[in-house]
Amino acid sequence: MRLIDAEGRQLGVVPIGEALKKAEESGLDLVEVAPQAAPPVCRIMDFGKYKYQISKKTTQKKTIEVKEVKIRVRIDSHDLELKIRNIRRFLDEGNKAKVTMYFRGREIVRPDLGMGVFKKITEMLPGKFQVEQAARLEGNHITMVLGPKV
Repeated sequence: MRLIDAEGRQLGVVPIGEALKKAEESGLDLVEVAPQAAPPVCRIMDFGKYKYQISKKTTQKKTIEVKEVKIRVRIDSHDLELKIRNIRRFLDEGNKAKVTMYFRGREIVRPDLGMGVFKKITEMLPGKFQVEQAARLEGNHITMVLGPKV
């Protein structure tokens, strides 16, 4: 069989017994890389480390998205419950939720009503979240960002 050492150097054609002996001396495993080749190709490597590196490549990390929920100042309680249910679903999936409230016309005169709605939202949500950006007035809208608890 053709033998390749841990650094990738070819050691030439070696009998199986000698290849096993070299692998044992170096404290590594003898792995058959290409059994269909003539002669078969084997490599001296740490097989556990190799499997770990392959598993790391195949598992992909989930990217956290920011999902936006838009609400109004004069939102009805049932509609607010629906929006909170959506926010809870986003947080359970591991995403962040951005809650935005736009003011139209003369509604901007009473931003305290909007802050009251945001206070209701934080009270009605269970404790599985953290406020990443507190509710703040920016022009004609108020925004707040919620994230899942780590």
